[in-house]
Parts: sequence; C-alpha cells; structure tokens
Amino acid sequence: MSFNQSAFQWIHSFSGHNPVLDGIAIVFARYLLFFLIFGFFLLVLCKEGPRQKWYVLSEGALATLLARGLVTEMFRFFYHHPRPFDFYGFAPLIAISAPSFPSAHMTLLFAVATVVWFRYRLWGFCYFVMAAVVGVARIYAGVHWPLDIIGGAVIGIVCAAIIHALFRKTRAALYP
Repeated sequence: MSFNQSAFQWIHSFSGHNPVLDGIAIVFARYLLFFLIFGFFLLVLCKEGPRQKWYVLSEGALATLLARGLVTEMFRFFYHHPRPFDFYGFAPLIAISAPSFPSAHMTLLFAVATVVWFRYRLWGFCYFVMAAVVGVARIYAGVHWPLDIIGGAVIGIVCAAIIHALFRKTRAALYP
C-alpha cells in the first residue's frame, strides 16, 4: 500500500463516527474557502492605501487565476486521477465529481495564502494553517488523496511566487 493510500485511510478512518466532527469537517472542507477569500478582501481593504489595494488585489487575482484557472485545469485535462470514494467505492461526506489531482481548493487557497504572506507575514502564516486545515478536512470527507492536497499546495505557492516575482518592479515603485 502506498503512502497516499495509507495516509488517506488513516485520516478518513475518523470519518463517520461522530456527527459533530463530521459536520465540522464538512464546514471546513466546503465553506472555509469562502471565509478565507472574504478575509483576504477585508485584510487588503483595511490595511492598504488606494494604489497598494489595487496592487495586492491584482497580485492575488493573477496568482489564483494562474494556479486554479490555468495550471490546475491543464493537469486535470492531461491526467485524470480518480477520487478516493470512486477508488474505494464509498459515499463521501460532500458530493463532488471533478478529477482529484490536484486539489483546486488547495491551489486557490495556497496561492492566496502566499500572496498574503508576502505582504503580511503573521496573517500569511494564519492563512497557511487554515489552508492546511481545509486540506485535511477534504481528506477526512473522502474527496481527496493526501498527494492531491500536497500537489495543489505546491502549485498554489509556486504560481503565487511567480506572479510576485513578475511584479517586482511595480512593487518597488509602490513600496519605496
């Protein structure tokens, strides 16, 4: 048995035994993403000047567009990996039908977390932790393998770092 299967089975083995824990996992796996995106907008709107707001929002939008909209979809077009519930034949806690690798939630959340981390280190750390919690919840819910989560996180971080590097000259003009 591979690391991917054994790690999945260990995390998912806690699922289905406690309705409260299952409910928390469903909220984290499905809805925490929206709260983190909303929090990103609030953070930028409350902490930045007018030109810096547009800069950080643009960097976040481009990073997520590259990670989630382009790279994730390219992987999914060329590589179809079944979800754990399809592989093992069980009903997951949340319904989903797209290919498993990479996790689109993770590419998006880790891209946002990286953008936040580049500008606000403490908030960025919090975003990385919460993104990881979403990843574990999605494994717990039975919709992702651990390597889907790790792959999505790597794609999100790399794409955000590329956009951040491309914005270097603009950033130097805005933040002297």
